[in-house]
Amino acid sequence: MDYSGRMLVRLGRTPARGERTHDTENAESVPLPGTVYEEVLRTQQVAVREVGDGARVTAPVTVRGDVIGAMDLVLPAPPTPRQVADIAGIGHLLGHVIVVNRRYTDLFEWGQRTTPVSLSAEIQRRLLPAAFTCEAGQFTLAGWLEPASTVGGDTFDYAFDRGTPHLSITDAAGHDVQAAMLATVLVGALRNARRAGMDLASQVVRANDDLAAYSSAGWFVTGQVVRIDLGRRTAAIVNAGHPRPLRLRGGRVEEVELAVDIPFGLEPGRPFRVQPLPLEPGDRIVFVTDGMLERHAAELDFHATLRDTAHLHPREVVHALGAAVLRITGGALRDDATVLCLDWYGGSASREARHGASPEYASPTERA
Repeated sequence: MDYSGRMLVRLGRTPARGERTHDTENAESVPLPGTVYEEVLRTQQVAVREVGDGARVTAPVTVRGDVIGAMDLVLPAPPTPRQVADIAGIGHLLGHVIVVNRRYTDLFEWGQRTTPVSLSAEIQRRLLPAAFTCEAGQFTLAGWLEPASTVGGDTFDYAFDRGTPHLSITDAAGHDVQAAMLATVLVGALRNARRAGMDLASQVVRANDDLAAYSSAGWFVTGQVVRIDLGRRTAAIVNAGHPRPLRLRGGRVEEVELAVDIPFGLEPGRPFRVQPLPLEPGDRIVFVTDGMLERHAAELDFHATLRDTAHLHPREVVHALGAAVLRITGGALRDDATVLCLDWYGGSASREARHGASPEYASPTERA
């Protein structure tokens, strides 16, 4: 999958075939809309098409809900149901191989870059999680960032400890490298405090103080930081000057009522309110940055769009919202537009996700 999320990139070593080349490697862009690849990635099911006496088999390559790409095989005869199941498993295994091996090479990064990447975008990209989707027994989480022409400093992040998912969404003031550097300090400080074992209140105080210490006076970052306790099935949130999240519950969309503290970085030593984030099985919570709500994107009816996409997997929802903003603005975003979608199932951790992804996704309400 390329950085836009709207096409696949076929990597190979046949120079005559690729649109882009790098040493002996080549890359060919394959648009998704209307293709078998779009169907396979949406349904997370293997597709089998007859080709002469044989068959062409396309399988999803997905790890814990994060779509990496698709795998094509040409077989001399149509596969049996057992062979189809084995191919699905191989696709999942290939996903793990790619996840491990991309630590040691720039090949996959190069392949994904179908458009040039600026220095500020390079910095921003390193702040995002390695996987944009995570499926677990009690929740699914997916994020997406549509970058502006000049990077606006948006980030999202998550980490899943044994029984405690942590997630955040942030928006740094300014643009380009200045915004990317502010985001770097805040995200790094949040991660540092979280990895030191601090609770939510202490994490945000430490991060706020670090940002104030290492940035110029008057510069700030808005954001929300969330901690979920899977054992107690509760969640807490800090809201630092950020747009309120939206909740889809029982077919109704509404803002989550939260008190708003000042942004991070403006006042060192200041405490932040840790507020409850009520969760019920079947809830979908959507966190956004103001780039999704800015003036020239106002034609996007967020409430209607969330209702209309209730049946989609979170990774499709965040793509749909990003695509809608791009369509309405004609692709001329003045600020990054970022969205983070949390589906909460509650209950036990027994929800099935075959080969690391939910096939033929049903909304949490339909599952409840």
